[in-house]
Amino acid sequence: MRHTVLSLPAALAGVLLLTACGTEQADGPDARPPASGAPCDGQPSGAPASPPSGDPAELERAGVRITGFGGGSRGCALFEITHAGSEPHTYTVTFDFLSDAGAVLDNTERTVAGVEPGRTVSGRIPLDESMAGPRNVSRIRIAKVRSVPADEAPSTAGPCPPSGLRVHADDGDAAMGLRVVSVHLENCGTRPYSLHGYPDVQLLDEGHEPVDGVRILHDGSSVAGGTGADGPALPLVLEPGERAWAGLVWRNTVQAGTPVNAPYVRVRAKSGADWVTVAPELDLGTTGKLGIGPWKKREEEPQDRPPSSP
Repeated sequence: MRHTVLSLPAALAGVLLLTACGTEQADGPDARPPASGAPCDGQPSGAPASPPSGDPAELERAGVRITGFGGGSRGCALFEITHAGSEPHTYTVTFDFLSDAGAVLDNTERTVAGVEPGRTVSGRIPLDESMAGPRNVSRIRIAKVRSVPADEAPSTAGPCPPSGLRVHADDGDAAMGLRVVSVHLENCGTRPYSLHGYPDVQLLDEGHEPVDGVRILHDGSSVAGGTGADGPALPLVLEPGERAWAGLVWRNTVQAGTPVNAPYVRVRAKSGADWVTVAPELDLGTTGKLGIGPWKKREEEPQDRPPSSP
């Protein structure tokens, strides 16, 4: 999956039939979608944008909607997002590229940072981002939308946050109902950072409300062994540029009861640290527990080491 950082937002799940497209306006707090009739990528021969047709529930949801779609070698999809919350949010939206028959040919992801309350931003997805090729893409839909408070958004690059720490979660591994996701922490500041123990976590549902009734167990082996998220919690000191990780381990077994899903996890390195909200998509089934591994220093990987001097 390809990831692109823009400035966008909320939830949308819809399929838009191929019609036409317009030139994307610059993103911004008051940005609106391009006027109907503008061609994709500024091509004079581009087809004018047309309003989407179909079930309104599929084309607009939670403040996000598709506003135009155009095919051909310069085809693109246009969308807009209106944030109705009370604080700025960063949105991550996954788009599926579909064939005529509805098969998913490819997908791409947009991260739109810092959407202010009550503001609307617009964006564009060029069809040539699809490995399937723009001429093979006949429909597009939003497969998933996630949003987090802008001041709790995870970070993997760019300016170092005021906390001096970058925190994010990876895509994880899954096998036979076992799930393992790693939370990564980097000291991007200028001073050493001390760790001892386990990250603090809070589970949130799709509406960003706390998820109750799940036991948080220290040591990933309380759920399954062999994940690396086990062993004693040892004191660590991360020098500037050094990294650490901690594992989240769970099973999605479903037996009696109601399955529990927690798309979001608020995590902080230790008591008193800043919270960061990640989206590891915890499908906890009816197990009622999540294992947390201790912080471990991430040693330099061989491929990351600079080449030896001759």
